[in-house]
Amino acid sequence: MFKVLVPAVAALGLVAFAAQSRDVAPAGEDEGVMAAPVMSWSVHHEGALAKLAYGVANSDQLALMVTCMPGESTAAVYGDVQLDGARVQQARYSIDPLSGGDAEETLISINDPSLAGLARDGRMTVTGDAGRFQLAASTDERRIVRDFLAYCSPGRA
Repeated sequence: MFKVLVPAVAALGLVAFAAQSRDVAPAGEDEGVMAAPVMSWSVHHEGALAKLAYGVANSDQLALMVTCMPGESTAAVYGDVQLDGARVQQARYSIDPLSGGDAEETLISINDPSLAGLARDGRMTVTGDAGRFQLAASTDERRIVRDFLAYCSPGRA
């Protein structure tokens, strides 16, 4: 009895392991092809500092991040893309502690048309290695952007 039972249990275990570790493609896609990660807008707080980020949720994969403190008139912009047409007030360069390469921080007005347009129309034009393109915001994300701008607004103290 054990001669049959042990190999059968081992075979079932291998089948279960193979089924769990196999890449599952969404319906209609080729097997083994993983979908590109979805990027979205989100806001995070570290103490009083607010961070508006465009990237993959729950990861450090960011294309753009805008940070501000409440009541300040400027916001710092970081990322692999730059705001197209933004009125840059100051650009600072430093060494990125993670990569050891250059890190660029661009300061813009919290009332910059690029941020206002994202909150109002759900579109922000940016420039990166892939050229010029637009980042979109859904209705819920536009509300998040408006809340971020209200939090940062110079009238708030």
